[in-house]
Amino acid sequence: MKYVPKAVQDAIDALSKLPGVGPRSAERYAYFLFKNDARIASALSDSLSSLHEDVKYCPVTHVLINKDQEVSPLYENPNRDKKLIAVVAEPFDAIALEKAGVFKGTYHSLGGLLSPLDGISEDSLHITSLLERIETDEVNEIILATSSSVEGESTALYIQKLVNDKYPDVTVTRLARGLPMGTDLEYADHVTLGRAFEHRQHF
Repeated sequence: MKYVPKAVQDAIDALSKLPGVGPRSAERYAYFLFKNDARIASALSDSLSSLHEDVKYCPVTHVLINKDQEVSPLYENPNRDKKLIAVVAEPFDAIALEKAGVFKGTYHSLGGLLSPLDGISEDSLHITSLLERIETDEVNEIILATSSSVEGESTALYIQKLVNDKYPDVTVTRLARGLPMGTDLEYADHVTLGRAFEHRQHF
């Protein structure tokens, strides 16, 4: 915009690229950062810079870990049951389930959901490494903890068929339908997630 200082417009443009943030929201956020203590903007800038520098994916579970960690603490913890894997779409889904405090197995993040229209195929997801874990950790149950969206359901069905065909002795279950239709795991409350785990169902 002609009458907006370049630095402000740059901030608005950058904020507008965030999911769910429209032009008006971006303007409000940019103005908030400008009119308040400069340390707020500085702290935000520093934290964003460290995202790519200090965070990486666990090579086994594909959840987020610190750059100085070899694997996720939730995987290497001897008190976690490696024979039980909850398969989630994204790393923050695993965090949401962990906060529910009812799951004692390990996690596996797919890095997304099948969506042909968006160019996301099975080769784009961490499915091969999931199958490798089934053998390496002698897994006896896979819990499909994807959302109840069309993409979540199709991904769950694809993995269920894949596991059943290749590892017929491995039990495949699905989180119970205590989860509202179309709700992402990270937005579900802890009680709902806990009940979904307790009443998970066989395919």
